Amino acid sequence: MNLERVSSAEETRRAVAEARREGRTVALVPTMGALHEGHLSLVRAACERATYVVVSVFVNPTQFAPGEDFEAYPRDLEHDMQLLEAEGVDLIFAPNVDSMYAADATVTVDPGPIATVWEGATRPDHFRGVATIVTKLLSIVSPDLAFFGEKDYQQLQLVNRLVRDLDLAVQVVGCPIVRDRDGLALSSRNAYLSPTQRAQALALSSALEAVAEAVAWGERDADVLRETMLRILSEHPDVSVDYATVVDGTDLTELGSIDGPARAIIAVRVGNTRLIDNAAVAPSAHEE
Repeated sequence: MNLERVSSAEETRRAVAEARREGRTVALVPTMGALHEGHLSLVRAACERATYVVVSVFVNPTQFAPGEDFEAYPRDLEHDMQLLEAEGVDLIFAPNVDSMYAADATVTVDPGPIATVWEGATRPDHFRGVATIVTKLLSIVSPDLAFFGEKDYQQLQLVNRLVRDLDLAVQVVGCPIVRDRDGLALSSRNAYLSPTQRAQALALSSALEAVAEAVAWGERDADVLRETMLRILSEHPDVSVDYATVVDGTDLTELGSIDGPARAIIAVRVGNTRLIDNAAVAPSAHEE
């Protein structure tokens, strides 16, 4: 079956309704386009779990703060469509801003306390925009399964909480981070990096690896782990740290010690490009 492209909520609902009449299981992969292997890993996971896969491509203006890169954010819908067709996607939902947000729209989704820390603290209203657009997409597509990457870990936890607290009838599937061979987490924003900056951006994965190794060797003091990350990041002159810390893997509260599953999270600017990364850290099973 050829990939079908639609641009309105009504067309999407009709296509999904027809798929359901055929007894197909529906999956949604929300994206902002400029697709890379990280996105495609979500698409492949969706194709393995569902028989009708919808990918949304929408650069959502409400999750960008003033002065961020909304206008410059990479867009290449034709290339995205070629990639998605090769993966066997059934439907691409590619709306414009006017079709997603009425001119007089005033209702938004309050994402709660998880949106006030880390990314939420440095990017005010970002997660309100994320929560609102995710709710809208889930309402339009009504999928059985929705796939999100662990790369945006705070977003994934917010979506989990959103679905739970609003009793939305969808299963959220988190998928592992995809990295280049040198360890850099794949991101559409990597395209902004010069060769020199890209080399310095490897400080993120190096810092996370150092934390994971320290925990594996028995370090439990979160302050020591934070200092380890900051030391490694400080060795790279183009890297400016927004935060580098260790948090609870569910509610993202900052930890004093590692007593169970946790997450090391980092946000930096490399030159003018803001990058985030994270990694799971936990004591070995026999220590817990």
